Amino acid sequence: MSEEQPERPRPPELSGVDLARQALVAAKEQARARGAAAQQKKQARRGGLRSGARADGRDPLPLGAAINRLITERGWETPAAVGGVMGRWPQLVGPEVAQHCEPQKYDEDARVLTVQCDSTAWATQLRLLAPTLMARLNEDLGHGTVKVIKVLGPGGPARRYGSLRAPGSKGPGDTYG
Repeated sequence: MSEEQPERPRPPELSGVDLARQALVAAKEQARARGAAAQQKKQARRGGLRSGARADGRDPLPLGAAINRLITERGWETPAAVGGVMGRWPQLVGPEVAQHCEPQKYDEDARVLTVQCDSTAWATQLRLLAPTLMARLNEDLGHGTVKVIKVLGPGGPARRYGSLRAPGSKGPGDTYG
């Protein structure tokens, strides 16, 4: 089964100018390779690639776009939205309620928004408004973001300790216990 393959014509042997051209092409390729390696080392020393004239992923972003990208990458959409609610509280609940009730914290795991009121009357009022307020917040933030609104009454005055206090006395805080 050995078939004879036809002989391929051999390329003519290079000489003179052709040989010089071939040597020049090979030298240019070697220089290009050495230059690319040197460029990579230089870029590594500078801290990586630099952006050129065309847009790419390394270009600087506007601050808002950079923050939105960070929020999305880290999965902070819900906490950021709730933080926005804290800032827009007067627009969401109205100026009268906002004057007497203030959001304190949001527990993302339990989905509980804690609100503190400046009087027991306002705490009672907010407890009655809680279902309506929760529906409004969930409409703004997304369904199920807030499951419970925990309403706190007023805190007592700061307890002061000093030389004129009786041992074991809570002072004016006794009436708030």
